[in-house]
Amino acid sequence: MNAVPDPGPHGDLRRWLIERVAVYLRLPPAEIDPTVKLRTYGLDSIHALSLCVDVEEAVGLLVEPTLAWDHPTIDDIAAHLAGLLSGGRIGQGPSDTE
Repeated sequence: MNAVPDPGPHGDLRRWLIERVAVYLRLPPAEIDPTVKLRTYGLDSIHALSLCVDVEEAVGLLVEPTLAWDHPTIDDIAAHLAGLLSGGRIGQGPSDTE
């Protein structure tokens, strides 16, 4: 699996997400527009769950299985993950902060 060496800037997350989604959908990364809803490309619930697992393994964030539905574009997901990473919630699930 591909891993994000340094979650760093939003752009790195965005590129990594494009690559992962392209693999799931068997499309060249250049065909994935980060502003288009993932459902438009045919991303299904199995792909969405796979993305959650990949995010958890690559950047250490436990994310909700509804990540791709709550944040429907790659840009939305990247911004959400960047916010979580900058907030110091690495390795915590959403319920851990309540």
